[in-house]
Amino acid sequence: MADLLTLTALSILAAGFVVGIVVGLTGMGGGALMTPALIFLGVGDAATVVTADLTAAAVYKTGGAIVHKREGSPHMQLAKWLIIGSVPMALLGPYLVKAFADPEDLDSTLKLCIGFALLFAAATYALRLYINLKRLRGDGPRPDPNPTVRPLPTLLVGALGGLLVGITSVGSGSVIMIALLMLYPGLGAVRLVGTDLVQAVPLVLAAAISNIAIHGMDWGVLIPLIAGSVPGTLLGAKIAPRVPQSVIRRGIVVVLTMSGVALLDKAGWPPLGAGEDDTHPILIAGVGLFVLVVLPIVWGFIRKSEGLPMFGKPTIAQLEDPNFKPGFIGMKRTDD
Repeated sequence: MADLLTLTALSILAAGFVVGIVVGLTGMGGGALMTPALIFLGVGDAATVVTADLTAAAVYKTGGAIVHKREGSPHMQLAKWLIIGSVPMALLGPYLVKAFADPEDLDSTLKLCIGFALLFAAATYALRLYINLKRLRGDGPRPDPNPTVRPLPTLLVGALGGLLVGITSVGSGSVIMIALLMLYPGLGAVRLVGTDLVQAVPLVLAAAISNIAIHGMDWGVLIPLIAGSVPGTLLGAKIAPRVPQSVIRRGIVVVLTMSGVALLDKAGWPPLGAGEDDTHPILIAGVGLFVLVVLPIVWGFIRKSEGLPMFGKPTIAQLEDPNFKPGFIGMKRTDD
């Protein structure tokens, strides 16, 4: 038993370290990668994994939020309204699942929710790229580092994100960030990330407290998870300037999509019709191959419809760089 526990702790530590590096490199991934990784490692049921992941996220997101706050990048008014909306729903989410889900089917219900949340997170990344593409075409808004706060829609975004995070641990970085980008399109990338990190700390902390109150805490999962994710995040942030993030981000989308389908499969979602003891690995691999091969072609046609070449510049990395100013857009120079 001791050997098994040691191997389990090492696998959790390794998963935390790898996912931490990705988070440090790209600013995305967190719960969307950690939660399915731990579920597929078999370190505990879905409720145990969600609780541990949220608690660990509260630790390493706090460090990132402090750094951004010292540099003055967060928009604190935006963060305030997001927190007002997200914290109550993050506290409520786990109790809603407890009230409406059959205790015997709790694990399958959570896997189903996490699976859909992962697919939603993957879709938000594609939407983020499209918004950035429109910005480069000159159709986007002008930069506005201090936009006028819209309290009601911002609060509703926080509430939706809080509910999603409270139930699945997914969405504090991906879903809320893209919603902010759509509500406040002139907000710069650094300010956007800083605002998201500041609001994410009380959000994931509230979700963690609520899940701990219902499901308890497995310290055997939490301690190695923190021990791996914190140094991984620091290392990822340090090497980020030297790593091609566009490749990693595309890889994340593939992994999110495959993980989402795999969890729906394990949960026995009727259209897939599998379940815990009868999954479809060929289907899951086929979905990953489709995302890897077909979606870049679809993206090429979208670029072409915007007057850009199907492939080549601007690259995904350039699309995500707020300082990138292309010399040519189609056949027209933008620096004349």
